[in-house]
Amino acid sequence: MLDLRPVGYVIGLLTATLGALMLFPLALDWAAGNDNWAAFAESAVITGLCGALLTLACANGTGQGLTLRQSFVLTTGVWVVLPAFGALPLMIGAPELGFTDAMFEAVSGMTTTGTTVIMGLDALPPGANLWRAMLQWLGGLGIVIVALIFLPVMKVGGMQFFRAEGFDTLGKVLPRALDISAALVQIYVVLTIACALVFWALGMNGFEAVVHALTALSTGGFSNRDTSFTGFSHALHYACAFFMILSTLPFIRFIQLMQGQAAPLWRDSQVRAYLRWTFYAVAAVVVWRVLVQGEHAPHTLHDSVFNVVSIFSGTGYGSGDVTLWGHLPFVVLLIVGFIGGCTSSTGCSVKVFRYQVMFAAIRTQIRRLLMPYAVQPLRLDGRTVDRDVTNSVIVFFTLFVLSFGVLAVALGMTGLAPRSALTAAWTSIADIGPVWGPEVGPTGAVNGFPTTAKWLMIAGMLVGRLELLSVYVLFTVRFWAR
Repeated sequence: MLDLRPVGYVIGLLTATLGALMLFPLALDWAAGNDNWAAFAESAVITGLCGALLTLACANGTGQGLTLRQSFVLTTGVWVVLPAFGALPLMIGAPELGFTDAMFEAVSGMTTTGTTVIMGLDALPPGANLWRAMLQWLGGLGIVIVALIFLPVMKVGGMQFFRAEGFDTLGKVLPRALDISAALVQIYVVLTIACALVFWALGMNGFEAVVHALTALSTGGFSNRDTSFTGFSHALHYACAFFMILSTLPFIRFIQLMQGQAAPLWRDSQVRAYLRWTFYAVAAVVVWRVLVQGEHAPHTLHDSVFNVVSIFSGTGYGSGDVTLWGHLPFVVLLIVGFIGGCTSSTGCSVKVFRYQVMFAAIRTQIRRLLMPYAVQPLRLDGRTVDRDVTNSVIVFFTLFVLSFGVLAVALGMTGLAPRSALTAAWTSIADIGPVWGPEVGPTGAVNGFPTTAKWLMIAGMLVGRLELLSVYVLFTVRFWAR
């Protein structure tokens, strides 16, 4: 029988930590003279107490560390339990959401999706907006740790390819987790502070700079404004695009950069492909808008760069209605949303690495057909790609397409218009943020969606953020019968 005490112990610690972090928005609302601080106080007590009790109850089962099966349960458990507690301040205090909407907002935050059910963000107490941003920042950091430590061991989606990158975690999970996590936290905090300072220097007030730095570095996309980035200067759009790109580069390269090894970042074919594809997407959109739509080039350039990078990275900020750009740019945005950033980053969706493996596999297979007796190993970045990596990537692609299709059909069956259902499935399974359709509010909020549709999107966001198979495996009898 699977021993869940180590899982409960870690989740308990994280839950108690989440409760302690609620003191930051509490202090902000207190300082602002807003009564909403009481909601954070009550939520902090409930969350901290539940986390502490769970930790104490499971403390006697922590001697052996985590096994592979326990890692699967922990990965999904964290992204289910923490949003449930993270939703409490949004239910008890402003904006006083119901359980479904509060859970939707918290899951959208922790998975760094960025879709919101709240209209009137400008009128929310500052503590509530800070808390939404903090949920995304924590989720972004958490998913990078999962991608570097857990997924390679779990062999999910071909991530075992990265086990030889100096962070081999073969056997029991977490032999070097503290070292890796500490390095990631340092990088993440430094980048966030740098981003906030740049935003502040370019015209944001201090609160806006902090909120948008937290959500840009996590590629989350929550804003304290209903209009997102509309109204900010061109310089801020370019600066935000720069930090969104940084956030979608492999954090393992930043760790190596801290150790004085700059070459791996420049030599990484995944990084080069991501930057190259971003350039192609921006160029296609700009050329279409200038030559076909007849738009003014300088405005079109900054607007296109910002929105393409926002969708490509999975952040989901907006600076206007992109559906007015025309059909080709809209299709380009949908495609880059299905690509996503690099592995081991805060980016979402399929990831560039998996497309590289698929393209390399196709090229290798064609060469084998033309030269059947020649040895044609599949190689990427100078390394041979094992068959189990290729198989894992193929399984991931298959599950991703099937999950998107099933989710889109299910959302359509709730009564949503076809465009709403398709873009809601796209944004959920790829954790991007924006949704377009007649049921979407003028500020992009999906508060008008049916309750069933919201829960389907919650499921899609969780499954997509955790790389599909790590969640699906929990629903097999064999996993629990061992």
